[in-house]
Amino acid sequence: MLPPRVNVDIVRERIGAYADQDQSAEERFAIYKELIGFVPPRIEARINVTGALDPTLLEMQEKMRAHAMYPECFDVKTAQLMLFGMLLMDLNDAAPLHGIAARRAGASWEEMQAVVSLAFLFRGLSAANRGAEIIANIAKREADDEAARASA
Repeated sequence: MLPPRVNVDIVRERIGAYADQDQSAEERFAIYKELIGFVPPRIEARINVTGALDPTLLEMQEKMRAHAMYPECFDVKTAQLMLFGMLLMDLNDAAPLHGIAARRAGASWEEMQAVVSLAFLFRGLSAANRGAEIIANIAKREADDEAARASA
């Protein structure tokens, strides 16, 4: 469902340490942990690599992302459902992350399926199949998380 994590120790050794003086990597990770529950591997890579090589660009990227992803006219759930659908239309591998974020923001299974159904109308069975797979994997992830919390 997700790409493998990068080896941050190798990034630090070969490329350099995170160099942003205004915000730590952990501070940058916090918004992703709040939204998705974890830091996706590619975002972790971007923050560590770009944060080492071009922290000014990283700051610009994060400001643009925050500005576009949290418009005042939409609540987080609506924005995340829209992103889930947009990415599903492209069969983009980031679609599951926004599906997870939509669920964390309160989206129901019915709303998730409605997004998949809309994508199906214009993208076809590949979007319907991928969307169903994503929803099933999110349900499993949620069940696994609940079981882990119950056993802790």
